[in-house]
Amino acid sequence: MHIPLPPVALSSEVIALAGEYDEGRRVAVEPRDAATVVLTRAGAAGPEVYLLSRQTSMAFAAGMAVFPGGGVDPRDAHEGVPWAGPSPAAWAAQLGCAEVEARALVCAAVRETFEESGVLLAGPSATEVVGDVSGDDWEADRVALETRERSLTQLLSRRGLVLRSDLLGAWAGWTTPTFEPRRYRTWFFVAALPPGQVTRDVSSESAAVQWMPAGRAVELAEEGTLALMPPTYLTCLDIARFADPDALLAEAATRRIEMFTPSVEGDRLSLLPLHRDLLSARGRL
Repeated sequence: MHIPLPPVALSSEVIALAGEYDEGRRVAVEPRDAATVVLTRAGAAGPEVYLLSRQTSMAFAAGMAVFPGGGVDPRDAHEGVPWAGPSPAAWAAQLGCAEVEARALVCAAVRETFEESGVLLAGPSATEVVGDVSGDDWEADRVALETRERSLTQLLSRRGLVLRSDLLGAWAGWTTPTFEPRRYRTWFFVAALPPGQVTRDVSSESAAVQWMPAGRAVELAEEGTLALMPPTYLTCLDIARFADPDALLAEAATRRIEMFTPSVEGDRLSLLPLHRDLLSARGRL
């Protein structure tokens, strides 16, 4: 499998296609809003990240190792969602979007994390987080979310829980290149595995799951034995600089997200200026 790590060389066909979009001869697909969550836990070699290997039959990122995440559901923007922590308005300022979009993105991040890892970033109050959610009754709730039979607002309200937006941190923003047929505008969040909860291999979209030190994921990707898309690779490279999840969340509190769209420069897909120093140190410029 080709693993497109920086620097990303492009075929002549892709270069020509990108030129048609640049010249206005083709109109780019409108990207869909999405949220992905880098779920982390402390490890001896620095922060460990939770990765799902996507089914090879998937239409997008087939076979790639990814973080839990997915597209925003229209119901994620519901104003009645039980909420604790920074407000949607505060999130909008940090995420660089409208308040209604910020609410939807945070809800999507919490919902997708539960759907794809079995971890729920919610609690009975603003200072508590729910414990073990791996029982059969919780699994029924997770499946109901995954199949869209129930919204996140409905699940939390029925359970008497509030979404804990303070358990998330804003990390980065990526938009799929204009020449791709499927495009996403994805906000990356970070979160620590809550005490008492465990991850489970539950997502129907994954062939396997694993915890791995972020630095080790970078090494395996560079060796060609772990398939990471450039945003996932760069996120792991970035996260590996920090000592633990607490340091990650402290850093996330200082970030203001600007969407980055990779562009074609010559025969390469340019990922700069993101992490120029880190890429240079690894000889990948």
